[in-house]
Amino acid sequence: MKIKLQGVTVAVGSSNPAKIKAVESALKKLKIKASVKSCRVKTTIGPQPLSLRETLRGAIERAHNARALLSADLGAGLEAGIVSFPATISGYLNFQICAIVDRDGRVTVGTSPGFEFPTQAVKKVISEEVAELEVVMEEISGEKKIGEKYGAIGFLTRNVVTRQDLGE
Repeated sequence: MKIKLQGVTVAVGSSNPAKIKAVESALKKLKIKASVKSCRVKTTIGPQPLSLRETLRGAIERAHNARALLSADLGAGLEAGIVSFPATISGYLNFQICAIVDRDGRVTVGTSPGFEFPTQAVKKVISEEVAELEVVMEEISGEKKIGEKYGAIGFLTRNVVTRQDLGE
């Protein structure tokens, strides 16, 4: 079966500029001509996924909901979450998952490399002192809306790797 990849519409299930730019950049790198639209969508997960299962579910729900809402050819859902991981200082790694869904409901999934947040940030989220890692990273970095810019990974790597990079 041949899949049409030129002239498609892609709905991104987020209003986060870093996620939208990541999808646009990935399509450009793949030489796919697409019209990219974005919209806020609801998911059944909380603001900070705390497992691989939650992160995956959030990405897939974002992709499905965005595609349906905007009647697009493809839906793209990007979700970042922390996953329990042995041999790490904090006990967790952060992964970003991207799910792409087509009109037939077929889903394909990819993940970013994992990285560790500072232990104090992870502890505050796990203990439910804060709802999202972004809140703590704003405090640590002094940068408001860090997740809509270069992300925690940008701060931690001095912009060698950014949130957009993880989404591509």
